[in-house]
Amino acid sequence: MTTPLPPKKPFSMIREFHLADWFTLGNAICGVGALFSTMTYLETGDVLHVYFAAALVLAALVFDVLDGRIARWRQKSSAMGRELDSLADVISFGVAPAIMAYGVGMQGLYDRIVLVYFVACGVSRLARYNVTAETLSEGGDKVKYFEGTPIPTSILIVALLAVAAALGHVRQDLWFGQIHVAGFVLHPLVLIYAVSGSLMISRIRIPKL
Repeated sequence: MTTPLPPKKPFSMIREFHLADWFTLGNAICGVGALFSTMTYLETGDVLHVYFAAALVLAALVFDVLDGRIARWRQKSSAMGRELDSLADVISFGVAPAIMAYGVGMQGLYDRIVLVYFVACGVSRLARYNVTAETLSEGGDKVKYFEGTPIPTSILIVALLAVAAALGHVRQDLWFGQIHVAGFVLHPLVLIYAVSGSLMISRIRIPKL
């Protein structure tokens, strides 16, 4: 006779969260906030919302750093926490920077292709890290190095967009202007996203501090 499983308590998944997981959620919340701020900028044209978006991505980075430190301090981590961290990083350091680029004026067809490529590279890089983390740790508790640049390095691009906004180089005044290829628009500035995405999926080894 099969023993019936005990009924699960309400919010049982939330009850299983470690302290570090709450900081990971803070990362994701900041990323979503950056998306909302960018959409507000698109609607109102008030450059202040670009600054808000950039600040929220920076806050997401702070949460991302803290969740790892807290997990090591408390010596509590889980597979769910690792997956949660990756999903939050995709939002805050993949989707949010791409949408910010679109918001400040990189809206041509080729721009969109590059931005989609950037996000796809970020997702792929995180997936590769998750499936190879055990191998890269070489039997220890900590990964020794990253393969490819970590997705949070996109904060550098976000900072560049904030500077461009502060100097008035957004929309039709984007740095390097625009070019037409086969009837479609490309803003050369978007190519920094292509470079960033390519570095993420590269095999270069970066020591993890």
